[in-house]
Amino acid sequence: MGISTNPTERLSRPQPHFINGERVASGGLRDVLDPATGKPISQLHLGGQSEVDAAVAAARAALPAWAAVAPDERARLILRFAELMEANAENITELSILDGGLPRMIAQGSAPFASLFLRYYAGWTNKITGKTMPSSAMGKSPNDLLAYTLREPIGVVGAITPWNYPYGMEMLKIAPVLAAGCTLVLKPAEDAPIAGLLMAEIAQEAGFPDGVFNVVNGLGEEAGAALTAHDDVDKIAFTGSTEVGRIIVKAAAGNLKKVSLELGGKSPVFVFPDADLASAVPGVAMAGFLLSGQNCVCGSRLFVHEKIADDLAAGIAEFAGSMQIGPGSDPANMIGPLITERQCERVEGMIARAEKEGARRVSGGNRVDRDGWFIEPTLFTDCEPDMQIVREEVFGPVISMQTFSDDEDFESLAARGNDTTYGLSGSVWTRDLETAMRMTRLIDAGQVGVNCHAAMDPTMPFGGNKQSGWGREFGEAALDLYTKTKAVTLSWS
Repeated sequence: MGISTNPTERLSRPQPHFINGERVASGGLRDVLDPATGKPISQLHLGGQSEVDAAVAAARAALPAWAAVAPDERARLILRFAELMEANAENITELSILDGGLPRMIAQGSAPFASLFLRYYAGWTNKITGKTMPSSAMGKSPNDLLAYTLREPIGVVGAITPWNYPYGMEMLKIAPVLAAGCTLVLKPAEDAPIAGLLMAEIAQEAGFPDGVFNVVNGLGEEAGAALTAHDDVDKIAFTGSTEVGRIIVKAAAGNLKKVSLELGGKSPVFVFPDADLASAVPGVAMAGFLLSGQNCVCGSRLFVHEKIADDLAAGIAEFAGSMQIGPGSDPANMIGPLITERQCERVEGMIARAEKEGARRVSGGNRVDRDGWFIEPTLFTDCEPDMQIVREEVFGPVISMQTFSDDEDFESLAARGNDTTYGLSGSVWTRDLETAMRMTRLIDAGQVGVNCHAAMDPTMPFGGNKQSGWGREFGEAALDLYTKTKAVTLSWS
């Protein structure tokens, strides 16, 4: 089946499901909106129980043959997938802008980011190994036994992904799932659904067998719920809000399927008085404003030493004011839209409440008077720990600032940063080695950066502590999510 990545052609028809190698046009229709204009750009078929049943059945039927494919052949197919993603990079950029509202500078990274992960996990297909170990089982000598482990595909994986960086968020599931020899049913976010279908079709063009990679579009409470509760799904991999993560855990209890969760965050950013402000100002600003703050690692809680608080605030405010706002179709725009009208109104409400609670707005905070759902990058100072803007995940371009003094030791300062239900990311900005080493050990988060924030690479594990999730993606750690260990003992006497 030939595919087209041309944005005009793809968006001109309703977006179907992709089940067992076929486009399936079933279920009601829902408009797909461009967040930069608020206007429809396509339509989406909404799946439910019947579509999920068909996709899971296809994935289950394809599993034995796919799991038995030689590792080098799996690697060849994954590398071909990467090549085709790169070959279609220009159109993928345009679709990222239209579908997800990404600024062009970020959208241009969609295909390279996805390809990077495919190439990385292609290298793991022949390295998913077990171990041998000396065993004295049954009172025998290790010389009379061979004890070893096998790592096998966990089975059929249901992946539910968010809208904030579609090609990247979906590929974080797709690449290790395929490398491990599992089969996949992907439920993309209904607010940015184009990427999932396109990547499934590109995977088919690369040569993946029918049923290995399936896509069911639909609403979370319908298609997502059906996938999570399905008795023939062995594993759910979810990225999204902590609230929905709790719902998924409950729904998965029916057959006790394995669950991994990459959830929300409220990441602390600590700036010490010796920090290089020339790099800290843009670094801290982008930590909070990247993707209009619509990312789980958003550095939204800023703790800055009182000696440099005014200078840092002024620098961030100036940087925020220089960030051009608008659709990603204009490469000069650095701040894109929020994903929906509802999310835009939610962020507006949190900004208004922050001012009512006594926070001082020093930059931004206004909704931009144009089509679409844009809010200026916003900085609040004079924030207190119990303010909503400090406690709750905003998922908008909003940073709250608090100060600290020389009277606080590392332990008490880190405790302030750890005073949250989340534990996903954090960063420390300093030129002092002791400060960096002490703080990185004290911050309760799955990843910490020094003089950088949320630096991501395929080799480095990524995930959260506390209510930021279960498990680790990226790196070798992601393969643990999609494999199961079998212990084997051979006795010959």
